[in-house]
Amino acid sequence: MTNNDKRQPAAPAEECIRPERAVLVAVVRDSESVERTTEFLDELEFLAETADIETVRRFTQRLPQPSSKIYVGPGKLEEIAAYCADNEIGVAIFDDELSPAQTRNIEKALPCRILDRTRLILDIFRSRARTAYAKTQVELAQYEYLLPRLTGMWTHLERQRGATGTRGGAGEREIETDRRIVRTRISKLKEELKKIDRQMSVQRSNRGSMVRVALVGYTNVGKSTLMNLLSKSEVFAENKLFATLDTTVRKVVFDNLPFLMSDTVGFIRKLPTELIESFKSTLDEVREADLLLHVVDISHKGFEEQINVVKQTLRDIGAGDKPTFLVFNKIDAYSYTPKEEDDLTPPTRENISLDELRRSWIARANTPCIFISARERQGIDRLRSDLYGMVREIHAGRYPFNNFLY
Repeated sequence: MTNNDKRQPAAPAEECIRPERAVLVAVVRDSESVERTTEFLDELEFLAETADIETVRRFTQRLPQPSSKIYVGPGKLEEIAAYCADNEIGVAIFDDELSPAQTRNIEKALPCRILDRTRLILDIFRSRARTAYAKTQVELAQYEYLLPRLTGMWTHLERQRGATGTRGGAGEREIETDRRIVRTRISKLKEELKKIDRQMSVQRSNRGSMVRVALVGYTNVGKSTLMNLLSKSEVFAENKLFATLDTTVRKVVFDNLPFLMSDTVGFIRKLPTELIESFKSTLDEVREADLLLHVVDISHKGFEEQINVVKQTLRDIGAGDKPTFLVFNKIDAYSYTPKEEDDLTPPTRENISLDELRRSWIARANTPCIFISARERQGIDRLRSDLYGMVREIHAGRYPFNNFLY
């Protein structure tokens, strides 16, 4: 075996993702409906599109839980393998994080590259990172994802291990060497992040005691577009997932009232633990905010679940108790199908008009809410007015003798 035959684990920053054909694979659990799984796969396909991967087919199988060995059943895996071989499929993407054992077993069965949901998101983050801080955070998350999977990268050396009758073969030594290298790199990256965190903490402290408003929400709900409207700035916005990774802070002045507004990375279902841990410091802007603008894509059929995902993520980072203003965006894209008069089945989200939805949310929401279209600038004046009132109230509580500003 030559040195060129070795598969190097090295840095997780891999080859540039090229356009390739993919199949999506998901397990429909007993507790989930087929419709719900379809929504999950729609999102996974959007993630693949963001990574410049073309989806050509979906495979689903109903199981109580994914198989601990191969995720799906043996028959289904054979079906996927045959399809991939016959249709020149370059990658199979699984809608869950695969364990190292699952990954190894599936790689033996499929004639193409394997990606799980976590790795796909990490690859997207790597391609989207622009600043040194974001790149360091993503690299740390990638190494932490890679560490428990190193064993599978050295299976070609296992044959050498038994040659001497001991457990200290070449393959085992290579794995331990790589683990030390990766652990050392993780420690170094964490130290780098601590230094940057201290610098950012000083920057935040230098902003004084201005009221701070943070935009939060599921990815691709229009936060950056709204940021541009309210702050009259040019924050990068694109109709792809995770268009914004780096936190952007702008000074905004409504009438004579100044405050700070920040736009942060969007949240998503099954956001990798490694990313949550790595980006916690970036999300300090959220934790230290006085008010959260929770932006929601009202046109998305699963918007209520997206709201819950964001709320849970906020709780995970210690910001679940922040005052929140719900901003339902994209009313221009909202659509519904009225029920027939003789249809006695209970109405679903697809049968409810925007006016009915607005009335129901205003009546039941525990937080203030508003319905707007950032793209069409509908409801923006009302949003500015409501936001001005909230910021003024916070400012007045902080500086009770400065009310002459208003």
